[in-house]
Order: sequence, then structure tokens, then C-alpha cells
Amino acid sequence: MNILLLGSGGREHAFAYKIRQSERVSKLFIAPGNAGTAQLGENVVLNPTDLSAVYEFCKREKIDLLIPGNEDPLVAGLVDYIEKMSTIDGLSMLVAGPNQWCAQLEGSKDFAKSFMARHGIPTAKYQSFDATNLTEAYTFLETLTPPYVLKADGLAAGKGVIITDSLQEAKDTLSDMTQQGKFGKAGELVVIEEFLKGIELSVFAVSDGKTWQMLASAKDYKRIGNGDTGLNTGGMGAISPVPFADEVFMKKVVDRIVEPTFSGLRMEGQPYKGFLFIGLMNVGGDPMVIEYNVRMGDPETEAIFPRLNSSLLELLESMAAGKLNEYQVLLDPLTAATLFLVSEGYPGDIKKGKEIRLPEHIGSAMEDQWVFHAGTIMKDNRLVTNGGRVIAVTSLGDSIQSALNRSNALASSIEFEGKYQRNDIGLDLLAKS
Repeated sequence: MNILLLGSGGREHAFAYKIRQSERVSKLFIAPGNAGTAQLGENVVLNPTDLSAVYEFCKREKIDLLIPGNEDPLVAGLVDYIEKMSTIDGLSMLVAGPNQWCAQLEGSKDFAKSFMARHGIPTAKYQSFDATNLTEAYTFLETLTPPYVLKADGLAAGKGVIITDSLQEAKDTLSDMTQQGKFGKAGELVVIEEFLKGIELSVFAVSDGKTWQMLASAKDYKRIGNGDTGLNTGGMGAISPVPFADEVFMKKVVDRIVEPTFSGLRMEGQPYKGFLFIGLMNVGGDPMVIEYNVRMGDPETEAIFPRLNSSLLELLESMAAGKLNEYQVLLDPLTAATLFLVSEGYPGDIKKGKEIRLPEHIGSAMEDQWVFHAGTIMKDNRLVTNGGRVIAVTSLGDSIQSALNRSNALASSIEFEGKYQRNDIGLDLLAKS
């Protein structure tokens, strides 16, 4: 089987690692990939959002399965385009992701909120505004109790959410987003919603358009600083599973959110095919939706996939081919702790090209620990940094503390100039367990 995986982060390295466990893989291409994925397949220079270029590559290399790692190509309509061109050319190719209409669940916060309202899915109350109705937006802000939550409607690389205790700052930020171009086109429409007080988590499900299964729970940490302080990042670490996501809580998630979401999509004539990542807030024991994402998360994937004991390739195939009823998700009951090592200055300005020194034992005899590359590249036969989030390390343990201890020890053995990591990942879960 020939496979093309789109993306370049730690998530895609985790995908490549799990896919390579199958003996059925003939060729694995990763576009554009990183230094880690290059050890598992062939990195290719290809822009994932250049739909025609992706299709021509698939056609030329006789790709059997296409896997979009992140949201950008999905929101751009990759699945629809590939299916249309494949039909014209008489090709048989599976695509593991949702169509463009469904991808609006992530591509537009306003679309997602409207969908939830139509189907009675619990979420924070909200209204959407643009530059034409700022006066009404200011009035709505004044009806809310701080903190104030402002979200860019479109994709903003996970950084389009502003939370502030200051009403004036909220108004100024709204003006910056809608009139001054902060977040670009993504911020031309802004969703303002009430602040939900609780503890966040994410749940992941898979669907083939007809049936669905739960995958796993995880909690990621977005802020750059300890104690959830500082700027938002792409994610500084993750824990899976989440201890408070017990049977009682998860039944509420399934009954009130997951099932109504998939049935609502079918009802609207848009059956969902792919991974669905639901960001939740546990508000006094009741789950409420913060956001939808139409792919696996990063760094949650680096925590979940090491726990996946069933074949990822078979999952992707059955999901894309409408045969999910023939597959069973099997998860290791152990806890996974993922820590991200990032470049100095992230998520602001960073310097690339810093040499990375990995201990000799990495890559061999590591059955329950993993090093996933993200912002890495080989240059002049040296492994160097090539982005803000550089490397994710994951370890399994029989408790959160055990997994954290092992991941921290592994992280300390990896060196590069300006290396930074949070040292409080998962500690909030320990305090509540």
C-alpha cells in the first residue's frame, strides 16, 4: 500500500511511526515532513494546501491512502477535490478526513456555534460580530462577567483566542481584530462568548460516515508558562487518559455531545468521515463544548497513539472506506505523558539552526518511550532546530507521576541551545486525583 501523509509536526511523526508498524506499507511519503519522519519514509516537497499538486503527486505515485494531518487542507476542500478528480480519472484512492462542509466545524467558530445551537449541544452562550457592528459588540461585552473570551472566526494556528479580565482590553482587542487586521482574514469575524469556569480536556472520536467509535481522552496545555501563564502556543504537553473522564462523565459526553454531533451531521446531509477532536470544559461535572477540530490534535496525538494497541493503518482504512464496524479501538490502560521542548522565544521570534544533541540510546530499545520530531531538519549532516516546537517526548507509566518522571528524565537528556519546557504538565490533574 502506498500512503501520502500531509504535515510536518510531531503529530505527523506519530502518525508515521504507527503506520510503519504495519507490514502492508509499501511506500510512505510525508509532505513536507521533518527529520524524524525522514527515518520512516520519504519526505517530499509538496504544499498540502496546493490541492492540484497533491492530487498529481497521488496520481503519479499511485497513492492508495491519503492522510491530511492538519486542518488547513481539509478546510481548503482537499477531500472534495481528490474525490472529484479521482472519479474523473477513474482512480481508487481513500482519503482519511472530512469534506469541506464538515471541516467548517473547525474552519469557522461561528459555523460551529450555529451547528451546536441547532442540535442542542451544550456550549457557552455567544454572539458574532464584525467591523460593521462594533457598537453592538461593545454592548454585548458589557452584559458579560469577566473574563471576556474573543475568538477569531477562522483558522489562526491555534492562537486566535484572547481571554482578558479587562473590559477595555476586550473592546480594544475586538477593534484590533476586526479593523486593524490582527489575525488577518481569520479575525474579520469575531465570536464573543461567556467564560466557562472549569477544567479543560479533549475527547477524540472516529467516524466513517455511518458509525463511530470513541478513541481516547487527553488534556493538553496551551500556555507557554508554568501555571498556564503567558501566550498561547500550539501546545506544550499532554496527558492521556484524563483521570476525571470516568465512565459517568464520558457517558454524558457521548449522550449530550458526541452522538448528537454525528447524528446532526447526518441529519443535515453531511455524514462525517475522519477524526473528530472535541475540546471540552468540565463545568461542575457537566461537559460543555469549547470547540471542534476536524483532525487529531498536536500534542494530544503524541500522547494517544503510543497507547493505541490496534493497527492505525487499519483504523484509517476502515474509517475512509466506511467499514469502521469491522474495527475495534484497543488502548493501553497505562498513562502517557508528553512534554514539548521548544525554542527560546517561542511563541514569538525564534532563531533556527541550533544543533540538537540526542543521547545514543534514543531510537533503540525504547519500547515505552518515544521521541517525536516536530521543528527539526537535517542540515550539513547535523540535526538542527527548524521551528518553535522542536521535539515532543512521551513516556508510559502506571500513573501520571510515573509517566511524568520518565518523560522529564528523557527530556533532560536532549540538548539544544535555548531549550525550554514547562515543568508543571499534568500536575493540576494530580492535585484533583
